[in-house]
Amino acid sequence: MTKKPKRINLALQGGGAHGAFTWGALEVLLQDPDVEIAGMTGTSAGALNGAAVKSGMIEAGREGALTNLEALWSRMGAVGDTRLMNWMTGIGPASVARALEYSFAYSVGETMSRLVSPYAYGPFYQNPLRPVVDAFNYAGVCSQSGPRLYVCATNVRTGKARVFTRDEITTDVILASACLPTLFQAVEIEDPKTGVKDAYWDGGYTGNPALFPLYDKELPDDIVVINLNPIERAEKPVTPQQIQSRINEISFNSALLGELRAISFVQRLIERGAFAEGEMKNVKVHMISDDALMNDLSSATKSVPTPYILKELKDAGRKAASDFLTAHKQDLGQRSTVDLQATFG
Repeated sequence: MTKKPKRINLALQGGGAHGAFTWGALEVLLQDPDVEIAGMTGTSAGALNGAAVKSGMIEAGREGALTNLEALWSRMGAVGDTRLMNWMTGIGPASVARALEYSFAYSVGETMSRLVSPYAYGPFYQNPLRPVVDAFNYAGVCSQSGPRLYVCATNVRTGKARVFTRDEITTDVILASACLPTLFQAVEIEDPKTGVKDAYWDGGYTGNPALFPLYDKELPDDIVVINLNPIERAEKPVTPQQIQSRINEISFNSALLGELRAISFVQRLIERGAFAEGEMKNVKVHMISDDALMNDLSSATKSVPTPYILKELKDAGRKAASDFLTAHKQDLGQRSTVDLQATFG
C-alpha cells in the first residue's frame, strides 16, 4: 500500500536576494516524495518563489518546479544591485555584508534612495524586476489546478493588505508585492469589483507573508514558515546601517508575529474546549530558518543579488530544510514544532 504524502502549506517570507534561502529549502521539499505542497502564500521574493513553483508544477510536476526555480534565480543573479553595484565574491557572507554596508557605492545608493524619489526619473524609470517577473508562465501561475498560491501587497491608500490569487495574479501584482517605495514606483492595480485603481507597495508591511488565506478548511492544518528575517538580534545596532537594517526587520516581521500570536491564542482556546470540534482550524506551525546566518547578513545583502551570495543562501536553505525534515517530518499532521507562546509571546 502506497503511503500518502504529508500535505503542507508554505508561508514564504520576502527578503530580496535572501529569497535564495527559500529557493534552497523549496528544492529539498520538492525532492521529498513524502511531502506534498497544497498551498503557498508569499510576499515579495516569496511571491516570486511561489509563482515559480506553481507554474512549474502545472507544466511538469516537481521537476518543472525545480527547473523554474533555477531559472528564476539565474535571472535574479543577472539583475545586479537594485541600486548601483554588483561585486564582492569569495570572502564569506558575513564579510560581504559588512563590506557592502560600509562601501562607498552602497552608502551613496542608500543615501540617494532617501533623498531622491523613484518618481524623479520620469520617463527614464524602469523597474529592474519586470523582465524577471514577465518571464513567468501565467497560465500556470493562475491555474485552478496544483497548489493554491496567494500573493500579498499593501494598498497605499488604505494601508491594508490585499491578497491576490488565481487569475488575479499578474506581473503587476507580483511587482507590487515586491515594491519597496524608496526604490520603486508604486504599482497601480485596478479592483475589478469597484473599478477603482489603487497604488500598491511591498506586501511585507502588512503581511510577510499573510497567513490567513491558508486557514481555508480545504487546505491542510500544517503551515511551514520559511523565515528570512531574524526575529531576534543579540547585538544592539549602533551604526546607521545597523539601525536601519534592524528597523526594516522589525517592520517586516510585525504582521507575521501578530498572526502567529493569534494562532497561539486560538490553539489555547481549542485546548480548553472553548470551541466545538472542527469549528476553528487548529493550525500547526513549523519553521525553517537559519537565524545564525541571517544575523550575519543585513539589508545590504538583500539588495545585492550576486551569484555568490545567492549560492551561499541557497546552500543554507537546503541544509535548514533537510535538518527540519530529519527532525520533524513525523510531526507533520500531528503537532506544531514551534512553541508559539514561548517564542512569540
